[in-house]
Amino acid sequence: MLDYTRGRAVGAESVASARQLVAARSTGWPLAAFPGPLPADLAAAYAVQEAGIGLWPDTIAGWKVGLVGRDQVAVFKQDRLAGPIFSRSVRVAKPAGSTPFPVFSGGFAAVEAEFLLRLGRDAPPDKLEWTLAEATELVADVHVGVETAGSPLATINAIGPPAIVADFGNNAGLIVGPVLPGWRTRPLEDWVAESFVGGESVGRGHGAVAPGGPFESLRFLLTLNARRARPLKKGDWVSTGALTGVHDVVAGDSARISFAEAGEILCTAVPFAAERDGAGGAATC
Repeated sequence: MLDYTRGRAVGAESVASARQLVAARSTGWPLAAFPGPLPADLAAAYAVQEAGIGLWPDTIAGWKVGLVGRDQVAVFKQDRLAGPIFSRSVRVAKPAGSTPFPVFSGGFAAVEAEFLLRLGRDAPPDKLEWTLAEATELVADVHVGVETAGSPLATINAIGPPAIVADFGNNAGLIVGPVLPGWRTRPLEDWVAESFVGGESVGRGHGAVAPGGPFESLRFLLTLNARRARPLKKGDWVSTGALTGVHDVVAGDSARISFAEAGEILCTAVPFAAERDGAGGAATC
């Protein structure tokens, strides 16, 4: 079992990497390469993430879960990875018009159609293993939504899972849409989505695209975060993984994500602006 313990000692190099990642996110500075030595494995990458969470001046509103590439699952012994979603980066989709979201100039930015799980109760902090049925029972509602992926490191996905995990899971925000009608009874194959960027269709998908679907992403996260001493809480959002692919955008691009009868979300990438307070900064529109 990999050691993801929150209290795990973090080396000076990991802390230094976290400080540079947080500074780049706070100011919008692009990074030409991963700052410092690349974490050797996912346990080391989560240690960098933990250090970054401690430095970031915001509370956690939820977590994103993404898939590890098929060719990398055997290497990293996990098919999913996770990162924090911070409160100030959660936006409610506008019922009319487009929802703006910030992107890093010279970094990485993308939109991903996702199903968002809203938890209805706390996870017991001492429960380390979860079944799919137990995980599903925690869910109060399923919403349609968009993960706005983003990093000051343009090559983050090419570098791979250690860099993605270390830099907050390559997450830059969440756009929350309406509740998915009938989610408790309808098959995952009927949870459909289609993404458009610049008016062109760039991908289609459904809730069974990822192995086990959205609730398997939650089960994975419950187990992971229990081992990190970060049990999930009532009200947390869980963004469960890209349905139609990862669609790169730059400032000025507009996207439309259609979820059939659940409605659609319009969003527009806008240039990053730094919001400063006494402790640091965060991306704002």
